[in-house]
Amino acid sequence: MKVKQAQLYQIDLPLRTPFQTSAVYMTAKKTIILALTDVNGEVGYGECAALEFPYYSEEFRVGAWELLKNQLLPLIVGHEIEHPDESDYILQHFRKNKMAKSAINSALWDLYAKQRGQTLANALGGNKSRVETGVSIGIQESPEKLVNTVQNYLNEGYRRIKVKIRPGKDVEYLRSVRERFPDITLTADANSAYRLTDLNLLKQLDDLDLQMIEQPLEPGDLIDHAELQSQLKTPLCLDESIVELADVRKMAKIGSGRIINIKVSRVGGLTTAKKIQQYAHEHGIACWGGGMLDAGVQRAQDIAAATLPGYTLANDIAPSSRYFAQDIIKPMVELDGTYVNVPDQTGMGFDINWDNLNQFTVQTAEVK
Repeated sequence: MKVKQAQLYQIDLPLRTPFQTSAVYMTAKKTIILALTDVNGEVGYGECAALEFPYYSEEFRVGAWELLKNQLLPLIVGHEIEHPDESDYILQHFRKNKMAKSAINSALWDLYAKQRGQTLANALGGNKSRVETGVSIGIQESPEKLVNTVQNYLNEGYRRIKVKIRPGKDVEYLRSVRERFPDITLTADANSAYRLTDLNLLKQLDDLDLQMIEQPLEPGDLIDHAELQSQLKTPLCLDESIVELADVRKMAKIGSGRIINIKVSRVGGLTTAKKIQQYAHEHGIACWGGGMLDAGVQRAQDIAAATLPGYTLANDIAPSSRYFAQDIIKPMVELDGTYVNVPDQTGMGFDINWDNLNQFTVQTAEVK
């Protein structure tokens, strides 16, 4: 396939309600949409999930925009590419910047699938017709507010509940949920808010029958995560710590955790996500798909990735309406009970809603 041009859209997509983690407070998903057009007029779409500021990783939207426009996309546009996996080789000399690379790799996969008349899930090798989804709840004002919020989502059909935590809003909050709902699948997500010196506090979570504690320590602290895991019966799930396949090998070797949250955007695209889930599956590490409050393009591609056999737990792929009154794809991603159905349309399976995309676009750029 030969890409003749690339179009970039910087969009600010309003959230229904603000979203808060231990590090960030968001009122809109500020993201980048990439469209790659081949010589026959077929278009593949990708999304760069880098946040406005480098809270989650070293990437941020303005930096990713300039890198894509001026350095990465000129290496893709006008060149013959046989398979999306080749983008990893083409861009290998650019260190990190996984989210910018992911936009390119995922757009190439979408284009590749469309050219072959396949769904993206089939092109990747997925084997599911639907994927289970859970819900992620931001930090709440009080344990009572959290319990009420959990109840509302259970009423909507969710079975796996993930609660964001940070020091001071952790044990009491989770205990209140567990006491009110003794049988639900409950997980905690710390977004690196703790240190190994918090061991005694984190041990208290062992009494709450959690499915996992996600990313309790700093991303680079694989050794400390291994030490923490050895002290806890609750499985640790690594998120920010896993940015490439080599990280999974280290995790497996030293026992840094038992579960991986694969965010396609964090690991550099669908090619690496596929490699990670396969390696993890072969080494007894459970996987599931997370997100970055993504707009519809990334959400659609996360659905396709979650059809791969190594994804064995419920995913953070909620319906679009969970976060947005309007999304940039049509139809919007919808929940069918506790599942999202995998679309049977070629490529990522959704069309761009151009009215909405244009409405929320704040900047555009083109590379030819």
